[in-house]
Amino acid sequence: RVGPMQALLVLLTVSSAAALSLVANGARTLQPPAIQTGRKAAVQSAGRRAAVVLQEDLNTKTVIKDAEKKLKKSLASVTEQLSTIRVGRATSDMLDRVQVEYYGAPTPLNQLASVTTPSASQLVVDAYDKSCLGDIERALMESDLGMTPNNDGNVIRLNVPSLTAERRKELAKTASKIGEEGKVALRNVRRDAIDKIKKMQKDGCRSRNMLRRLPLCLTC
Repeated sequence: RVGPMQALLVLLTVSSAAALSLVANGARTLQPPAIQTGRKAAVQSAGRRAAVVLQEDLNTKTVIKDAEKKLKKSLASVTEQLSTIRVGRATSDMLDRVQVEYYGAPTPLNQLASVTTPSASQLVVDAYDKSCLGDIERALMESDLGMTPNNDGNVIRLNVPSLTAERRKELAKTASKIGEEGKVALRNVRRDAIDKIKKMQKDGCRSRNMLRRLPLCLTC
């Protein structure tokens, strides 16, 4: 029969052996297995949460980066359209916005003809393919340039009108229309980006502060 003292001696011997084994294997501290398991689970849980947050931030940054690209593209388009508005002097890029119906497809005029400025008030359109002169003339007549094309069968001449009060109003109206269309495009891009980020928030994404990274100047 094993007495109490003998049982205690056996228990101490076993515990000491376990402790020596842990030290030999490089353990820094001796803790009950249950506590070690709990800490491991906590570390794993924290790691998973960190991974989720990181992925959410990456998704949000991707949305913002895509929105910034679209915003820049829209701004470039507005700038290009406004640059075609000229007053008082003829320039070849005045016709850059003109689209010609060529073999059933809208084609930029500058791909079908060369445009020169023999004088400060005249443009000359010389088509690479003379058979499309009629199509170019029609496109120029239907445009909002305010110029009447003169087709002599070889080239098309356009006289740039002098800047009258009525012409000023027409140009101002055109510029206003281009600007308003640009603002609508910018708002749509920004709204789509915000909607995507808000959906991420609703699904558990911690991206509330990321909304502030969108250009504040586009809140108009």
